[in-house]
Amino acid sequence: MHTRVSLKLLGCRSRLQWHTGQTSPFQSYSTLPPNARLNTPIDYSSHPLLHHSPSSLRANPSFPPNSSVTRQNLFQAINGALKHSLRTDERTLVFGEDVAFGGVFRCSMDLATEFGSERVFNTPLSEQGILGFAIGCAAQGMKPIAEIQFADYIYPAFDQLVNEAAKWRYREGDTGGHVGGLVVRMPCGSVGHGALYHSQSPEALFTHVPGLRVVLPRSPIQAKGLLLASIACNDPVIFLEPKILYRAAVEQVPTDAYEIPLSQAEVVKEGKDLTIVSYGQPLYLCSSAIAAAEKDFGISVELLDLQTLYPWDRQTVLRSVQKTGRAIVVHESMINAGVGAEVAASIQEGAFLHLEAPVQRLGGWATHMGLAFETFNIPDVTSKLLH
Repeated sequence: MHTRVSLKLLGCRSRLQWHTGQTSPFQSYSTLPPNARLNTPIDYSSHPLLHHSPSSLRANPSFPPNSSVTRQNLFQAINGALKHSLRTDERTLVFGEDVAFGGVFRCSMDLATEFGSERVFNTPLSEQGILGFAIGCAAQGMKPIAEIQFADYIYPAFDQLVNEAAKWRYREGDTGGHVGGLVVRMPCGSVGHGALYHSQSPEALFTHVPGLRVVLPRSPIQAKGLLLASIACNDPVIFLEPKILYRAAVEQVPTDAYEIPLSQAEVVKEGKDLTIVSYGQPLYLCSSAIAAAEKDFGISVELLDLQTLYPWDRQTVLRSVQKTGRAIVVHESMINAGVGAEVAASIQEGAFLHLEAPVQRLGGWATHMGLAFETFNIPDVTSKLLH
């Protein structure tokens, strides 16, 4: 008996269906293929998207060539980036609800001990206050890194981000005033049991706002490099962190500082028959599905990681689709007015004459994240046991 794996994104004519009377931990949910299983675990310990050995990391020219490496999970990589910024730039501040003792997910662990309560400190339970204070600090030349405890809590501060932070540099004109150096970190996404107020993926709301940059990493290496680039950026940055990966995604990470350029997509895997565009945790699902599809169907699939969701790297995406002629955009957040809609429309405009099939989107249902059915609400790999 062996396991055959496929992803609904490779056959997206039928939508998800589920049955509530199952007792198996792997719930049957799809009519195609028959008896498909949901929620088969991802083996991050050997997943090819992660660097599991120092040699594979050092072979990548994008990272510091002579740096030592250390095995870290995603929250440790975030902690390392925060620590580097605090050590090298006295203007850096780290604050938010409960960050002084390390935060809910331990991303700011031990920082208050090393750098003191004037630079790493707790705030009142007021997201609007946190962001208003952060914007004021940035306007005075500081580099505030504000943590919103969950992305679901950002909405009271939405006015501060959209009407103040995003417009600051435009409003200042040729005075040179800006709030660059402002980074708003927030855990996002599903963990299977977060329900209404702890599993949201609100990134698309911010990609509509000129003046903000929106970044979402997939792994510890990307988290450290993209966060350091965000702190150095002259625009305010919304930095979303897939909380399901905080401890699950572990790989070799350079100990030295490095930056991964913003607004530059990465070609994770090259191919010639189909382009899949994604970001964050769904990249692991896409990678697993691609491996099975290439084996089953003899096709070659190219996988792109957007990394920065706004302003995003249109040229890399268009070049890929012009080569392959087919495209699927995958994300965990709701499909309606999501990042996939913008990417699909841009492909339609910029690569129409190269398309051999309509652009497909795969994302979450346009509904709130209910606790009982959270795992049915987002894209997933299906597996079928064959005898």
